[in-house]
Amino acid sequence: MHIGPHRLPNNLALAPMAGVTDRPFRMLCKSLGAGMAASEMVASNPALRNSRKSRLKADHAGESEPRIIQIAGADPEWMAEAARYNVARGAQIIDINMGCPAKKVCNKAAGSALLSDEALVHDILQATVEAVQVPVTLKIRTGPAPDRRNGVRIAELAQRLGIQALAVHGRTRADAYRGQAEYDTIRDICRTVTIPVLANGDIRTPDQAARVQEYTGAAGVMIGRAAQGRPWLFREIDHFLQTGRRLPAPPVGEVRQIMLGHLRALHAFYGEHQGVRVARKHIGWYLAEQPGGEDMRRRLVRVQSAPEQLTLAEACFNALEAASDAVTPRRAATA
Repeated sequence: MHIGPHRLPNNLALAPMAGVTDRPFRMLCKSLGAGMAASEMVASNPALRNSRKSRLKADHAGESEPRIIQIAGADPEWMAEAARYNVARGAQIIDINMGCPAKKVCNKAAGSALLSDEALVHDILQATVEAVQVPVTLKIRTGPAPDRRNGVRIAELAQRLGIQALAVHGRTRADAYRGQAEYDTIRDICRTVTIPVLANGDIRTPDQAARVQEYTGAAGVMIGRAAQGRPWLFREIDHFLQTGRRLPAPPVGEVRQIMLGHLRALHAFYGEHQGVRVARKHIGWYLAEQPGGEDMRRRLVRVQSAPEQLTLAEACFNALEAASDAVTPRRAATA
């Protein structure tokens, strides 16, 4: 799969998610099989550009190529300037957010709210594409509401204006994250445009990824919430798509090592005070499917220092690993 001059190692993408896809998580997911990963959305408002929060969102130091910055806003001139600004600082692909359903974004007529104004969509896409020499991509939903699915028209417009790849979440803005994603609109889009399309929404397993890609005809799939606490999902999907066989779930010991490495990266990236707090949600996701995970999570969220967080997290997973090792022989003996 290619986006402009960039040849991706596979057709799997990490969906940009506010408060989640910072540099440590992007790099982790790439190391575990994601072919591409965009930053959290960065506001195009120039007044917010030099805040610490914005600088961290756009930080891609040491990250493997292609380095993708997602920008959000409703003013074509601001979006064009934001694209130029980030390209000057190393972005190799600019991604435009027209998919976020969050109220704080939509209330500013940005994100998926833009889908209701196709003329403004035109102006934003045209201004951004013309502003930079690097590829510009677009993330959308299927439309403003179930009775107003205009995803096909937006996709046609995007291709005509020079957008080089498109990611489509199979819900409308009005749906938020309720109900089930639908893939008929994504299939219609794939049949209409020739640029690469990534299918997104409710893809949680390798089997689902294969079914969605086959049904829609998409060039690839984009994984969002399912990768929270399961960054190895990318290698599982990649293996299944290539071989038709399922990889075994990672043992508890490997999950421990992945999580501890992730926590250390968060502490280093944000600094101890903020890093410990950002790490808490990731710890909760890693523990979500583990026996007794909720009790462990409650203990870990009280921790205030990075060393204590690492020590207690490791102890929790050591206990899980010991319990797993104790159960396995008994199961084998009774088989």
